Amino acid sequence: MIYSLTGMLAEKSVDSVVLDVQGVGFYVAMPSTAVGALPAVGKICTVYTHLNIKEDAMDLYGFTDKTMRSLFRMLLGVSGVGPKVALAVLSYLNPTQILVAISAGDHKAFTKCPGIGPKLAQRMVLELKDKVGKGGELTEIGELPTAAAAAPESSAMQKAIQALVGLGYSQSEAAAAVSKQPQDTSLEEMIRLSLKALAAKR
Repeated sequence: MIYSLTGMLAEKSVDSVVLDVQGVGFYVAMPSTAVGALPAVGKICTVYTHLNIKEDAMDLYGFTDKTMRSLFRMLLGVSGVGPKVALAVLSYLNPTQILVAISAGDHKAFTKCPGIGPKLAQRMVLELKDKVGKGGELTEIGELPTAAAAAPESSAMQKAIQALVGLGYSQSEAAAAVSKQPQDTSLEEMIRLSLKALAAKR
């Protein structure tokens, strides 16, 4: 198993990179969010990898941290979810949004990801709900921290999410909107900006 790769970023596209590790180029497929977090081409970086072995190929998938890799592996455990679908989820939802959606039973959050219809989204929530507690904490995967640790939230962010839920928005909708606001924003401003973003979507 290849745990991680550290080398020069030789190439970079929307959903993949090529890492030059001591003269050997490794093609690594990655979520678009992870690619965006990497430095510029020519710089040294580290990616945590998952090796997927098939009859006719050995594919490497990379992530900027171990939390994202653990979520990828958790998603692969769902029947009907392959690497491409798991990458799509991680490209459209951050770790907190994924955990909150599962714990809240909000399958609609996953239908926003390419390649995921209502039936598959419902299956994902159903098969993963036992691994995620009501507060978004993982109950079975030790390497994966709680939702709060995956994407640290200030007390203002938590209160803003609670306020939005009280206004009728789902937990995942509220978490998604609030997570996009600057963490140093006041509670009132955070709620105002989040409401504006949610209204624009509807």
